Amino acid sequence: MSIKVIILLAAAFLAGGVGGFALRYLLTIGKRGSMELEIKQKIVEAKEEASRIMDEAKKKAEIRETELRKEEKEKEGEFKKTEDRFIKKEELLDARQIELDKEEEEIKHKKSELSEKQEEILKLESQKQDELAKIAKKTKEEALEDLIISIEKESSDDLLVRTQKLELANKEKLDARARDILTMSIQRMANANVSDIMVTNVSIPSDEVKGKIIGKEGRNIRAFERAAGVELIVDDTPGIVVISAFDPVRRQVARVALENLILDGRIQPAKIEEVVKKAQEEINQIIKQKGEEAVYELGIYNFDPRIVAILGRLYFRTSYGQNVLQHSVEMAHIAAMIAEELGADVAVAKAGALVHDIGKALTHEVQGSHVDIGMRILTKFGADKSVIDAMKSHHDEYPYETIEAHIVQTADAISGGRPGARRDSVENYLKRLEELEKIATDQRGVEKAYALSAGREIRVFVTPENVSDIEAKEAAREIAKKIEAQLKYPGEIKVVVIRENRVIEIAR
Repeated sequence: MSIKVIILLAAAFLAGGVGGFALRYLLTIGKRGSMELEIKQKIVEAKEEASRIMDEAKKKAEIRETELRKEEKEKEGEFKKTEDRFIKKEELLDARQIELDKEEEEIKHKKSELSEKQEEILKLESQKQDELAKIAKKTKEEALEDLIISIEKESSDDLLVRTQKLELANKEKLDARARDILTMSIQRMANANVSDIMVTNVSIPSDEVKGKIIGKEGRNIRAFERAAGVELIVDDTPGIVVISAFDPVRRQVARVALENLILDGRIQPAKIEEVVKKAQEEINQIIKQKGEEAVYELGIYNFDPRIVAILGRLYFRTSYGQNVLQHSVEMAHIAAMIAEELGADVAVAKAGALVHDIGKALTHEVQGSHVDIGMRILTKFGADKSVIDAMKSHHDEYPYETIEAHIVQTADAISGGRPGARRDSVENYLKRLEELEKIATDQRGVEKAYALSAGREIRVFVTPENVSDIEAKEAAREIAKKIEAQLKYPGEIKVVVIRENRVIEIAR
């Protein structure tokens, strides 16, 4: 019984294993079939996607190819137009060359004909003179002399009357022409002229700044006036501080320095000296710039840079209230117009007019008239002799050697003689202040001197190493005596001599 059971169990186990294997095999076959279908589906989709990408790429390639062909056609068209233009230009040049060759041949031919005719005329004149000499049995010179004497005797009265008429007519024509030229030049340069003033206003953000400018016991304002050489007027006028000085260069330096101090906020003696020095450097740059602007405006490029720099200093000088640099530029324009009308050298006339007053830039430092100083400056820095000859005669100190010298003198008279161009009272006032400072600086031991309060005060700074306190008092008395002897002025002039001892040590 047990054996049968075992056999049945074994048979059942075997049948179950075979059935499980068969079922598993069928399931495996089914899965493989579904995977093959998926793979085939993905392959089909991939081929469709590749086909779509290829189609898009072909379309883009066709569009790009069309664009490139269009660009190529446009460039070919441009090249063609350029080539056509070059061909036309070559044809025009060839035609012009042919015309020039023809004209040259015609000129040579006419020149040859003219030479032949001149030779024929000379031969005929020689033959005629020989025949006349034979007839008169005289030499050619004797016959010519007799003929001239005979004509003079017969026509002397007529020639005299005719000469007088011609002289009168020519004089009238020349006078009318001269009036036309001068009138035209004045009209073309009839620009406004503004005289310089003696004070400059500096705006301040608030009246509290005035206290900082004055400083404790007035030390800041004294330090500023000493460093800049001006007078500061700090009064009740709201919003401004007034800088007073007759020298416009000092006034501009003081203005720049004071504005920078106000912006910085640190107003104290050491800072004041530093800022004033920087302001002086800045004004020197302005002077250089103004000189360059003047020569560029007039188209004069052959001056030495040192002449241009000295010329720029005239921007801060006045003559009878008229700005000297503006006056010189105006003169140069007028001189150029007159020179053009008269057929003179425009460049020389223009340059001579521009530098005619260059000596005024150094009248404080160099002895002599401004004409002599100007001649020395121009000679030293290699200016052309024709320019020096043109400028040196504008005050009749030297003879007129060229027509350009007459033109410069005329232009000076026109520019200075226009109504409103100059004011004598201002010029006389400035000269008095300059003389006042010069008397002080000529004194031994004086470092610098500034005329203040419209010339009613002269402030003199002496070097403490060379001048003692007693000598400072003597210097003040001596300067006052010289002022009384050499200057004419109303009222009184206060002479203030300042001897300041300053000790400086550096900790390292």
